[in-house]
Amino acid sequence: MKKVGIIMGSDSDLPIAQKAVDMLKSLGVPYEVHIYSAHRTPEEARAFALCARENGFGALIAMAGMAAHLAGAIAANTTLPVIGIPCKSGALNGIDALLATVQMPTGIPVATVAIDGGGNAALLAAQIIAVEDAELAAKLDAKRKADSAKVIEKDAKLEL
Repeated sequence: MKKVGIIMGSDSDLPIAQKAVDMLKSLGVPYEVHIYSAHRTPEEARAFALCARENGFGALIAMAGMAAHLAGAIAANTTLPVIGIPCKSGALNGIDALLATVQMPTGIPVATVAIDGGGNAALLAAQIIAVEDAELAAKLDAKRKADSAKVIEKDAKLEL
């Protein structure tokens, strides 16, 4: 099974990365977590992205706050799918990161999830890998059914 790379721009993003890690662990998807900054360690971020495919990755998740250039910097150096997570930080509470993450030029796509959306980023990465992995696809189907059953159960208990 291909791995998922999780790249944070700063250790302040660790709570969001943990959501992604927890989701990937629950699905049995291998992963690696790194801290590389688009601005402070651009060469390291570039080297990671350039070698990601040959190092066994199938999808990459990049998260950053404020200017949030990390997902774009990673995507510029690989043709693997890159999922951006804009993180809450600074005076604009993540709106700046959201806009920076979704405004990519043609030719350098970045899929973007909600602000602080670590769980959904992990699920999207798993779905990408599951295109070629029937066992993982079955786990994702089972998770969807379990999540649906929880909602139905809550509805049945609802008393107003």
